[in-house]
Amino acid sequence: MHQATFPLGPFEPSPHNPILRPHGTGWESTNLYNPAALVVDDEVILLYRAHAADKISRIGLARSSDGIHFRRAGTPVLEPQEPYEQAGCEDPRITHIADTYYLTYTGFDGSTAQLCLATSTDLHEWTRHGPLFPGFNTWKTLPYGPDRPWSKAGVIHPRPLAGRYWMWFGEGTIHAATSTDLVHWTPVADDSHPMYSPTPGGWDGTLVEIGAPPVESGDGLLVFLMNNATATSPEHVDYRCGQIAVATRDPSTVLAKMTQPWLRPTSHEDTHGLVPNVTFVEGLVHFRGRWLAYYGQSDTTLAVAEFDPTRHNWHPPAQDAGNQPSTRSN
Repeated sequence: MHQATFPLGPFEPSPHNPILRPHGTGWESTNLYNPAALVVDDEVILLYRAHAADKISRIGLARSSDGIHFRRAGTPVLEPQEPYEQAGCEDPRITHIADTYYLTYTGFDGSTAQLCLATSTDLHEWTRHGPLFPGFNTWKTLPYGPDRPWSKAGVIHPRPLAGRYWMWFGEGTIHAATSTDLVHWTPVADDSHPMYSPTPGGWDGTLVEIGAPPVESGDGLLVFLMNNATATSPEHVDYRCGQIAVATRDPSTVLAKMTQPWLRPTSHEDTHGLVPNVTFVEGLVHFRGRWLAYYGQSDTTLAVAEFDPTRHNWHPPAQDAGNQPSTRSN
């Protein structure tokens, strides 16, 4: 296990950004963003969302020996096939457990977004398991957003906690679910009782959304990279990246959160694109001594931010988050 602390970082955007751009005239010709990430055979693997001008998303695969320069597979590894995803396979997150890859993604039918699951043993051939939470609306407790079934953004921890596997999911608000077989998932509470909600008036005041699968800290915390936003309309948003932590012995309760973002829109690509003013993280890996966080820029290009623990660390106040709820700042 790679040593992690809460908060994780600081991260610095790479001078090589964007590390992947749209190209060609086909399925990834217009926008390319929001990648899942993992390390396989000493390479970083990205599964990224891309589309042409039709905005029908597919999921592509790219490999890198240094975490910066990537070779693309050329054809999508997952693309619309079922009615629930006919308008796009979007925003993947991935976890590797034993000999199986578990990919969560958003199936969009043109009207409703649903969190879906697919599994693979080789990252190229995928078995679909369909929508995970039919009827669940992660926006239910908020006074805006869709008033119909809607779920996105699922991250799975690779080891069981107290005999069950855990997933955290949701756009708008965050919820938890558990499973014994990694395929069938049961929410810990109904959609009226999220475990984490936006902070009124804050930089995370409109919505919160799980980013990358958690990493375990040395003091029994699971550290999550998050996406947080304020919005005056669906077209006018400001997405920044934060962090939260839960205890492994109480995975459905948020114990700590960052009070300031660790990543925010600053570069031209962050502030100009299909949806301006967006940094949106979905992938985190520990690779050759560094933490690499992969994120989308304005829903148009793909970037990475790096944290090298040998160079610098945040030093949060000494506090026993395992014993009492608390808020830590950076």
